[in-house]
Amino acid sequence: MSATATLSAPPTASALDEETARAEIYGLLAQLYYAPPAPALLGAMRVAPTEAPAQGAFLQEPWQQLVGVARAMTDTEVAQEYERLFGGVGKPEVYLYASHYLSGFLNEKPLARLRADLARLGLGRGDDMPETEDHVAYLSEVMRYLIAGEDGGVCHLESQRQFFADHLRPWVAQLCDTLGGHPQARFYASLAGFTAAFVAVETQGFDMLE
Repeated sequence: MSATATLSAPPTASALDEETARAEIYGLLAQLYYAPPAPALLGAMRVAPTEAPAQGAFLQEPWQQLVGVARAMTDTEVAQEYERLFGGVGKPEVYLYASHYLSGFLNEKPLARLRADLARLGLGRGDDMPETEDHVAYLSEVMRYLIAGEDGGVCHLESQRQFFADHLRPWVAQLCDTLGGHPQARFYASLAGFTAAFVAVETQGFDMLE
């Protein structure tokens, strides 16, 4: 399983059913957090509709802001921002790993628990993926799979709820706060705002199941 699975399109205001829209948003997050966005992906975002089907839709404003920043920046500027924030040698400006936020260190107990849960789902890290499984892009891609995958034994709402509660909900808001407040973040500050709004919608939806 790879955190760079291809999206058919970024989330738009078209008449997608809710589950397809959720899967596409998770897929988009996986791509944007995993590596500097490909020009084709940024190009698709820049021409994406920004009006939600219903007035006042919760994700409309953060999506409009993200698309607006994508339109205002060049591909090179977005790629350079990614490298400044997440790349380089040594300690990055912003960590994208759950273990850092949950334990203060990388490769700690949260990663071990995640690997055990992935094994129960029949999932594992691909040989071509250099990042550990607790990278936010990988976790987003797992959620996309649990929503859109064809294995009915694991790809169902309860698996989504449990995985989200255990491996995304406890720390992603902190990542978004850190990224949104970073002085060097522009595109990724907007992405953090969109991510936070989407996670809030997911949290509310899963809470209604309990």
